[in-house]
Amino acid sequence: MIEDPIRRSLSALAAATARPQAFLVVIAYGALWLILEPETFDMHGLATLVVWVMTLIIQRAEHGDTQAIHAKLDGLIHSIERAPNRLAEIDDKEPEDIEDERQTNS
Repeated sequence: MIEDPIRRSLSALAAATARPQAFLVVIAYGALWLILEPETFDMHGLATLVVWVMTLIIQRAEHGDTQAIHAKLDGLIHSIERAPNRLAEIDDKEPEDIEDERQTNS
């Protein structure tokens, strides 16, 4: 099914935007824009770059919070003997699969 590679790619892209290298990509893009097309780099161009940087900052903060919550929940799941271990590995699944898992458990 073609849907699975697309979903995996989107999840990988979302995780990649939370890494510090994403900031380097935006800075490199801005530098190239300034070098190659300085006449089009105006206040709107600067605002665009600022929006991208702020988006990356928000994405990084959210990713950090999510990872911390997952680590805490994994610790709780592992400490409860009767909890199924598959719940601790659920964060490796795609968001749609997690929603399906939640529907079957409720």
